[in-house]
Amino acid sequence: MSDQNDVRETVRAGYAAAALKVTQGGTACCGSESGCGPVETDENFGSGLYGTEEREHLPAEAVAASLGCGNPLAVAELREGERVLDLGSGGGIDVLLSARRVGASGKAYGVDMTEEMLALALVNTKRAGATNVEFLKGSIESVPLPANTIDVVISNCVINLSVDKPAVFAEMFRVLTPGGRIGIADVVAEDRLTPAQRAERGDHVGCIAGALSYAEYRHGLEAAGFTGIELTPTHDVADGMQSAIVRAVKPTSA
Repeated sequence: MSDQNDVRETVRAGYAAAALKVTQGGTACCGSESGCGPVETDENFGSGLYGTEEREHLPAEAVAASLGCGNPLAVAELREGERVLDLGSGGGIDVLLSARRVGASGKAYGVDMTEEMLALALVNTKRAGATNVEFLKGSIESVPLPANTIDVVISNCVINLSVDKPAVFAEMFRVLTPGGRIGIADVVAEDRLTPAQRAERGDHVGCIAGALSYAEYRHGLEAAGFTGIELTPTHDVADGMQSAIVRAVKPTSA
């Protein structure tokens, strides 16, 4: 438990530093407490994974704070009136983009454990003029929302940071309405790599060491109750590790 708490605090401190860097006029990147780490982020992580049209409608600070390894909205297929939850919402880029897609009759929630990121997200929401957005302080292992209230769960390169991934999968399943779905971008390791080999390729805060394998990811989602599971690699982020799009559905009978 102590080791888990140490990892959680390291992650929190790293992303707090990234938020402060953006607040001071810089650009965040996925890495260590200095705001940048051993992972090359220019091509594999960040705002470059979004289209120009998506970025140009957002506050510059929301774009600068983007730390993801993909674009979950490209596969989430959000519809007017839906309720969306972004796990590990950071500076708010995916929440603000979701809010535009679901419209005034829908709502976009963001959950993050880092006060500095939440403060940045609130500033970005005000600058964007978004009114169908709500950011909540909490962990992705214990989401502060009632059961069966969310239509779509998205997340962008955050689940790999969790020290209790079964709890994350269980929480996604709990908050989704029957028939609800997930559209997630995350770093996933090839099944041939051991946890030690993953750790050799990058640290935990850098979105590498904590990644699940494809088999582990599928098993975790199945154990939580999800069906229709798809894991589709999109681009390499390290040797034997890819950014992947993860889709799954909560059965209507659940």
